[in-house]
Amino acid sequence: MRNQDWERFGEDIRRTVQDAVNSGDFRRLNQTVSETLGRAADEIDQAVGRAAGYWQQRKRPMPEPLYRKTKGVSLKGGFFTAAGVLIGFGGFLLAVFWGIRTGLAPLTVASLVLMCGGWLLFGLSRKLMKRIRHFREYNKIIGEREYCNVEELAEGTGLPEKKVKKDLLWMLGKGWYLQGQMSKDGACLITSRRMYEQYRRLEEERRMREEEAAEDRNREKAARAQEEEKRQSLSPEVQKVLEEGDAYVKKIRACNDAIPGVEISEKIARLELLTDRIFDRVEQNPGSVSDIRKLMEYYLPTAIKLLEAYEELDAQPVAGENILSSKAEIEATLDTLNVAFEKILDSLFQDTAWDVSSDISVLNTVLAQEGLKEKGGK
Repeated sequence: MRNQDWERFGEDIRRTVQDAVNSGDFRRLNQTVSETLGRAADEIDQAVGRAAGYWQQRKRPMPEPLYRKTKGVSLKGGFFTAAGVLIGFGGFLLAVFWGIRTGLAPLTVASLVLMCGGWLLFGLSRKLMKRIRHFREYNKIIGEREYCNVEELAEGTGLPEKKVKKDLLWMLGKGWYLQGQMSKDGACLITSRRMYEQYRRLEEERRMREEEAAEDRNREKAARAQEEEKRQSLSPEVQKVLEEGDAYVKKIRACNDAIPGVEISEKIARLELLTDRIFDRVEQNPGSVSDIRKLMEYYLPTAIKLLEAYEELDAQPVAGENILSSKAEIEATLDTLNVAFEKILDSLFQDTAWDVSSDISVLNTVLAQEGLKEKGGK
């Protein structure tokens, strides 16, 4: 706060006190002095706030510039343009003079070379001026952003993308974009280090995801090849059964995708899982193919027919009593089929259960003979 302000507040307080003494009325003295001091305190707070904001602004680091100033380059280009015109035109006049007036061939040739050099300088300077204009147009389109697609710059300037990309690469090489980089595919200009670092991290994450996806595909491919090789070693009968089983599993999955509803979807998903596990077991133990003959000839075709009927009923615009009753009956039948499929799958492990029971019995006998089994133990 300025000294004049302090003097003004002091004068107000002195005058207030003097008026109270002269009049003998001290009732408003305290209120008036308090109000005056309050105004002074408010102005002090405002002054301190302005000063703090000023110093915070001064302490805040200035952002690094993204673009090079082209004023000097533009002046140089203008100078070279003018110089090229003068040298080229002067060379032309000298060539005419030496050629016509004197007929001196060496001087004429030298004048022609000078003329060509002048016009070459003019052409290069014009090209530079054009690139300066393009540079400013690009920056106007980019605005405050820190990246921009080459396609957008081409549309904004009416230039071919190939020309824009060539311009940008030249400008980056000359340092006109002080922090600039092109994206890996050349489709995007990135004007700041911060944004380029973010882009680089995203590219690295994308590369890692692609590598992981490729590894997953390779594993799946190897697994399919191994499965195919294993199937080739099976008998034609078993191979045919497994192929039909795959077709049934895909059909059940397709029906599930086409039928909405959580409850019915869970029943169909259970049916698909059990069917898939049954054929997996047959592939592991080809000798059990004869045990699923009824499954192949009756249960699975019936299940598919029921699912197709349910899909058709569910697609009707009106759900009448007959439709609702038929759908409920099919849902109940799916529960029955799931129980039956569970029993079929369990029966396919009967030989394994016998083998396990036999191994355990032999193990218990050996342990008992060696005295390693507790008495009374089973």
